Amino acid sequence: MIETRLRDDIVRLAKSLFDRGLTFGSTGNISVRLDDGWLMTPTGSSMGDLDPARISRLDGNGTHIGGDRPTKEAFLHTAMYGKRPEAGAIVHLHATHSVAVSCLSGIDPANVLPALTAYYVMRVGTLPLVPYFAPGDMDLARAVEELASDHHAVLLANHGPVVAGRSLNDAVYATEELEETAKLFLALQGMKTRPLTDDQVKDLRRRFQVDS
Repeated sequence: MIETRLRDDIVRLAKSLFDRGLTFGSTGNISVRLDDGWLMTPTGSSMGDLDPARISRLDGNGTHIGGDRPTKEAFLHTAMYGKRPEAGAIVHLHATHSVAVSCLSGIDPANVLPALTAYYVMRVGTLPLVPYFAPGDMDLARAVEELASDHHAVLLANHGPVVAGRSLNDAVYATEELEETAKLFLALQGMKTRPLTDDQVKDLRRRFQVDS
């Protein structure tokens, strides 16, 4: 059954992210789109110890209909899904290096990270910064919604990334690439760097049909 497999995939990939320190405690959440709703990790749960049977089930209206109560940040997921009909999954983490970059002064809010590697361009593209709102503030969902039509990945100020993908694997890979690029960016602070040129970025976008 497809839903059973997706539940198992969420548990497996969430544990992988947790075991590698990309999320911790009860932070972070994952969702997957179904034909008639969504699966989401439950509120207050550790991504290192999820039970597939207790993963939250929401209907097409976002109403909780099964499993434990969904993540408190479900509204971030539904806001992005509403603008990205091709998205099959969303990952939101509080990964250390991505959060660190989101706290820096003077970063470009239209595109937070430079194109340091080809795989960052291919998997993330451009990364806008969403202004800070308190957790649970519905203005945060509206701010994500404003950017989601043009960007499958956004960085929440002083909070962390929200990344959509056509599949759960795609969303996880893009989130991992974002975190590694944030790590590189911080490691290179104060050094002269040589990011990819605009022409090189355009070539990658053309070759690999990159979606922003």
